[in-house]
This record gives sequence, C-alpha cells and structure tokens, in this order.
Amino acid sequence: MADELVLTTESGRLLGSRSSRRLRRENKVPAVLYGLDGDPVSFSVEFSELRRVLTTDASLNALIQLEVEGERQLTIVKELQRHPVRGDVIHVDFVRVDPNVELHVDVPIVLEGDARKVTDGNGMVDQTMFSLSVFASPDSIPNELVIDISDLEIHGAIRVGDVSLPPRVRTEVDPEEAIAVGMVTRSTLESMAEDAAAAAAEDEAAFDTDEAVGDDGADSGDAGDE
Repeated sequence: MADELVLTTESGRLLGSRSSRRLRRENKVPAVLYGLDGDPVSFSVEFSELRRVLTTDASLNALIQLEVEGERQLTIVKELQRHPVRGDVIHVDFVRVDPNVELHVDVPIVLEGDARKVTDGNGMVDQTMFSLSVFASPDSIPNELVIDISDLEIHGAIRVGDVSLPPRVRTEVDPEEAIAVGMVTRSTLESMAEDAAAAAAEDEAAFDTDEAVGDDGADSGDAGDE
C-alpha cells in the first residue's frame, strides 16, 4: 500500500530489566512480536519511530509493517505498557496479522451534533461508552465511530444497537448497552426540588390562612347566636 506504515526494529536485544532500562536510556522501547503460530521475537524500536506510526488517525489500531530480522510482517499493537507514574512507554507487544482474518479491536466513539432538546431542558449529555469493541477485517478497521446526538432527549439514550457499523465490521456488545444518555443535571434537580419545596410551603401557608379565616367566621356566627 502506498500509505503503509513501516517500522524498523533492532533485533538481538537481551532480556531482563537491566537491559530494558539501558534501552530506555537510549530512547528505545523494548518490544516483542508473537502470534499466528510463529515463534516470539524480542527486539527494540526507536521511541520517535514508534510515536510516528502510532500518531496517525488510526492510533493504536494502525496496521504496521514491522521489519524484523530483514523480513516485513503485518502487525498491530496488542498492548502498550506505560510507566505508572511518568506515563512513558516502557514496553510494546505486537501481534502478527493475517489479512484474511478479522481482528478484535476497540474503536473510539466520537459524539457529534447539538442535543438541543437536552440543553433546552437544562440537562446534559452523559457519554457512558468511549470505545466499542468490534470485530473487523484488517483493512476495514474504522479509525473512529461518529455518532450524531442531535435527536437525543432527556431520559433518552443512544445504544449500541442504534449504531450503523461500516461494512465488514461487527460487534458482540449487548445492543442495549448505552453509549450516551440525556440526563438532568444535579443543579437542575436541586433547583427543581427547591421550587417544589417553595411551592409546597406556599400551598401550606395559603391553607393555614384559609383555615384561620374559616375559624374566625365560625366564631362570629356563634357570638351572634348568643
């Protein structure tokens, strides 16, 4: 492919934490390739080159031609490990890809549109799912799934079953799983509760006044009879 991503590796890296630390000091990332019944291969990649192939629109779902020991192999990132504090990439796992076999990947979900019925009702859109787990042929993996929320209403929801997936893409996620819901904000609920309490207090005050007037009328009538 004209736009294929190629990543060159350096094979023959030593295993162990000491060797890995040395590689990271040299701005290299320890990595391993496995899958398709092939033997696992350990190597390292330049961090700048790794960042280059992973900052395309496809992000972690990019198909990468990995040059390992002089041979190119079609791969995808299976796992990216980061330092728990600094967030640096400390290890990456690649898995071999058969172009004729579908892959199981997570695709980012992007909401678009203006949910006017929600905002006009002093509500908000709560996105409850940020990626969808799908099965897709390698050349059909979408970069993202864009979902229009324009028709969303308060107490309504957009669910997995509402999403139109591209050809050769399917999901086994429950179609009733919510992706985005229209909900009333806490401040609006509190305001509604305050308004209800104030209205109840006014009703009670008006009732007490009516009772008082009724009692006075009854007393006057009794006095006249005497």
